[in-house]
Amino acid sequence: MLDTKIADPVLLLVDDEPANLRVLKQLLSSQYQLVFARDGHEALEIASSRRPDLILLDVMMPGMTGFEVCESLKNNEVTEHIPVIFVTALNDDMDEARGFEVGAVDYITKPISPAVVKARVKTHLSLVRAEALMESRLHVVQRLGRAAEYKDNETGMHVMRMSHFSKELALAYGLSEEQATTLLHAAPMHDIGKIGIADSIMLKPGKLTGEEFKDMQRHPEIGAEIIGDCGDSLLLKVAKSVSMTHHEKWDGTGYPKGLKGEEIPIEGRICALADVFDALTSKRPYKEAWSIEKAVEFIQSQKGKHFEPKLVDLLIAMLPKIIEIKETFKEEGE
Repeated sequence: MLDTKIADPVLLLVDDEPANLRVLKQLLSSQYQLVFARDGHEALEIASSRRPDLILLDVMMPGMTGFEVCESLKNNEVTEHIPVIFVTALNDDMDEARGFEVGAVDYITKPISPAVVKARVKTHLSLVRAEALMESRLHVVQRLGRAAEYKDNETGMHVMRMSHFSKELALAYGLSEEQATTLLHAAPMHDIGKIGIADSIMLKPGKLTGEEFKDMQRHPEIGAEIIGDCGDSLLLKVAKSVSMTHHEKWDGTGYPKGLKGEEIPIEGRICALADVFDALTSKRPYKEAWSIEKAVEFIQSQKGKHFEPKLVDLLIAMLPKIIEIKETFKEEGE
């Protein structure tokens, strides 16, 4: 039977004074796994091999100072993401500024307060767990996005291109960097609902019948059902919205809800344009790739119909960036 017990977080405590290490051990050993280092070189070796969840690091040590150790940690891809808290007798503002400059996340002055040490450690470990949870959710979203590709004639490169188009359009539209990055990561889920559509329809080489197309139109709602209850995850909420609304049209003739204009969430409006533009300019088993000029002409003809006029103008204005993305994520063999 698998051991499902979650291990306690690992803390690396670095100080050249054994008395200081004993104090920290007494404070923290009941809640965390502890490893110890007496100098900077030993700290770097342990950090690389054990990859602790958090490092408490003295500044004034013989050989390498804590500042130098922190710089080395941040310059190593194995250890660069490990948060470092300086624990030091130095309390000058310049020293504190130097600590943050080399990559520390916090600064505790000696003599230490037990309550402060425990609170800071808990806070920064919570941030580490939150980042890990975000990464795991992102990984699941990406894997599900890849799963949808197996049900379609589209490719992984299509998903990459339309996701990056979406991010650039979002930034040009005025969304924040954080909002645009969330959309970048959510966009690969736009067609996840195709998993629920029969292969006889998804892989049909010819034109779909009216009944088959009607069945195909269920995939946005199926996608929303697959993503399900998003809880407090902004990423999944945006992914669900993209799945549900990327086939809606500005003039209200889209599906599944027939939303019109700004009734369509901005993420759905952006992904609709990014998805269609890449589909037009990409080769498929059933068609050749359109030229950029022909695709732009079609997109312009759909301004105010399929697509929001402002987004069409933004896409055309940023064509050099769009072409650069297409070159970066071009299909194998092109």
